[in-house]
Amino acid sequence: MVASNNSSIICMLVAILLSSLRISLAVRHLLQTPVAPPLALALPTLPKTTLPPLPSQPTFPNPSLLPPLPNNPLPTMPKLTLPPLPSTQIPPQPILPPLPSTQIPSQLPNTLPPLPSLSLPTPLPSTLPNPTIPTKVTLPPLPTIPTAPLLSPSPSPSN
Repeated sequence: MVASNNSSIICMLVAILLSSLRISLAVRHLLQTPVAPPLALALPTLPKTTLPPLPSQPTFPNPSLLPPLPNNPLPTMPKLTLPPLPSTQIPPQPILPPLPSTQIPSQLPNTLPPLPSLSLPTPLPSTLPNPTIPTKVTLPPLPTIPTAPLLSPSPSPSN
């Protein structure tokens, strides 16, 4: 795998080198050729196309000819009055009883109480029967294949 990767990289490098040699030879050849006279860069004359006339501007009505807007007074809105808010007394906050004053121990215990002793189960019996694996396996005999008289060799004549 590594050898094929290395050989493919080498082949690519050789191809790049050979192509760069050919490119440099082509450039040298182009530089050594005499300069051709410049071509006449004249654009061909295109026929002038005539555009259709633009549509005329639409006529809008003159604002001075419009009727005046009606000068009706705006309808008056009735004044709304809100009913007074009900005055309810906020109930006083309940008073909490004071916390009991108990003494906090000055030093906390740093040992754990002992764990209760547990009795372990008795070990499993070691006299379990081991499974037996047969060492010799006997296979039934293969059936005999009957022979066809055309395919069997002819009996040799006995002298």
